[in-house]
Amino acid sequence: MRAVRFEAFGDPSVLKVVEMASPAADQQTAVVRVMAASINPSDVKNVAGTMKQTTLPRIPGRDFAGVVEAGPAEWIGAEVWGTGGDTGFTRDGSHAERIAVPVASLRRKPDTLSFDQAASVGVNYMAAWCGIEAAGLKTGETMLLIGAGGGVGNAAAQIARRLGARVIGADRQMPHPDAPINGIAEKLLIGAKDLPAEVRAATGGKGADVVFDLVGGVMFRSAADCLALGGRLVEIAATGQREVTFDLADFYHNESRLFGVDTLKRDLVASAKILDALTPGFIAGDYRAAPIAETCGLDAVQAAYRKVAAGAVGRIVLRPQA
Repeated sequence: MRAVRFEAFGDPSVLKVVEMASPAADQQTAVVRVMAASINPSDVKNVAGTMKQTTLPRIPGRDFAGVVEAGPAEWIGAEVWGTGGDTGFTRDGSHAERIAVPVASLRRKPDTLSFDQAASVGVNYMAAWCGIEAAGLKTGETMLLIGAGGGVGNAAAQIARRLGARVIGADRQMPHPDAPINGIAEKLLIGAKDLPAEVRAATGGKGADVVFDLVGGVMFRSAADCLALGGRLVEIAATGQREVTFDLADFYHNESRLFGVDTLKRDLVASAKILDALTPGFIAGDYRAAPIAETCGLDAVQAAYRKVAAGAVGRIVLRPQA
């Protein structure tokens, strides 16, 4: 089979398209013919060497959609989708014509999603679901999304709406005109100079029950100051700085709670259980995949990775069979 592989960390030039043996199926392992695989920012960071758990040589790629080619008889020919915090890091990933996955991780792709769409859902919705689950967001509560215009922010907004929660979005710039957050957020705070003050103004002085900080680092102090009494703060990133400071007395007097979420801790099997929880939302049309900006074959992988690294708007999807 043809696969994208890297033997050393670096910029996208270390990615090579190679011929290698196809993976084999056994009692616990199925082989999926990859029809589509998205390129995530974490894939780019992985190749660059920022993920300490990665072992080399490695085929990168976390998200995929395809057709089961070998494995249990009842799965042969099934259209499936998947994602995992191990794929592309400690086991070969999806940027190849085929991928080996645990049989226990096989999940049928919703018919409402094309292969390209199904392959672009995983990481964003995984992070959104895990963050909202950690915070225990409830019907009627208010959630503030910091970095609302990104992929995780839009996924989180759709999940929150399905739960019956209110959403406030904050970002440095207006989201893409087609972004779901535009039709979901009761208030969009763009370029706020005093975010806590604007959040309290938008909530009658209360603050947000849940703050899902998708930026982290430089935004941590502001995020904590946006919390309502007993509010929960979720962090999934550390943009700009890894170490942060905040007023500890204010934090405990407010009975605030802090949660860290790392989707890399969910392997293919654990991630499949979250896809189970997400599937009804996609079938009902309450969730939608991010817009596909571009599709390409494996031979264009270096250029595609560079575009993702540069902050491409919309998803870039590899089609390994092209």
